[in-house]
Amino acid sequence: MQSFTIDQLLTVSFTLFAVIDIVGSIPLLISLKEKMGGIKATKATLVSGLLMIVFLFFGKNLLNILGVDIRSFAVGGSIVIFLLGLEMVLGHEIFKSDKDAHSGTLVPIAFPVIAGSGTLTTVMSLKANYDELVILVGILINLVIIYATLKSLKMVEKFLGRGGLIAVRKFFGVILLAIAVKIFSSNIRAFGK
Repeated sequence: MQSFTIDQLLTVSFTLFAVIDIVGSIPLLISLKEKMGGIKATKATLVSGLLMIVFLFFGKNLLNILGVDIRSFAVGGSIVIFLLGLEMVLGHEIFKSDKDAHSGTLVPIAFPVIAGSGTLTTVMSLKANYDELVILVGILINLVIIYATLKSLKMVEKFLGRGGLIAVRKFFGVILLAIAVKIFSSNIRAFGK
């Protein structure tokens, strides 16, 4: 078992924060809130957290059933993370999302906006480099941020402004690109052995 350090926790928490991109999702969340007549912040937070935690602890078993090892999944995940970062930096949609807001807080808010394929892939990819406890605490930290953001959507939007939201999204996109390269390079070596 790897040691639990503050540096590891910060890296994992920041990685998940960048992938979940709750700040970058604020414009989408505000429009969904208006269309749906409100967002149940507690429900969305709990369901998205449950998805991430289930995937953290049982994702490896699913991969074994599919015959995929964690390093291969991490390499595949790093490519998805890279594309998400590229999407954020360039401002072009690579992953098409379901725009149907009538299905409620669970879909599309809990999944796929918060705990989408990028987030679940990242949780599994991080397992190749970090202990499960570090990732679990990182998930819990992000759930607190998600809940606070969902409860204060209008205040956050007013504070950052349109330009601020764009700048934050692009900043996290660059960070994601660097993280993706790190995960890819540290796991691709295993294929040569």
